[in-house]
Amino acid sequence: MDLGHRTAPHARAGTTAWRALLRRWPSALGLGVATLLLATGAAERDTLAITVTAAAVCYLAAAALGRPWVAWASIAGASLVLVVGELAGLPWWVGLALTGLALVVVGLWRGAPRPTLVQAAALLGFGALAVVALIVEPRAGLVLAGLTLAGHAFWDAIHHRRDQVVSRSLAEACMLLDVPLGLGCIGLGLAA
Repeated sequence: MDLGHRTAPHARAGTTAWRALLRRWPSALGLGVATLLLATGAAERDTLAITVTAAAVCYLAAAALGRPWVAWASIAGASLVLVVGELAGLPWWVGLALTGLALVVVGLWRGAPRPTLVQAAALLGFGALAVVALIVEPRAGLVLAGLTLAGHAFWDAIHHRRDQVVSRSLAEACMLLDVPLGLGCIGLGLAA
């Protein structure tokens, strides 16, 4: 009996642990971005407001087009909208709002009114709170932006559990971005 081709139990355990870790890449990505923003001091109310609104646009894009993977692609799309808006001299929220409006039209034209309108309502709610966070006193705005971002994590959790609208990997990455970044900024706002 030749056992030379079998893997030792400890080697299999290491491989299994490595595979389990690789399956959590969305968590590592979200947590890594949140940590980077907090550690570099880039976690300001503007950053949080843009982040939560762009996330809502990504969800709306996936719902309007009926393709969960579109949410991942929409991260680049939302970033492009922000850059073009900046170059045109528009406030960031104008570009994202116009993109949201176009996505609603596409979703309704495609015959997907329910998921499109639910995500549009979420964009309206999260986006409105994000804009208010920029209008109020800076400390209060940072706390509100943090609460809004942390609140978006509940939206992520619902979609992750139901495995609808966006891919689970996106919802997972978004949760692990939203919670630590949102809570970190709430703490920074309260401590300031």
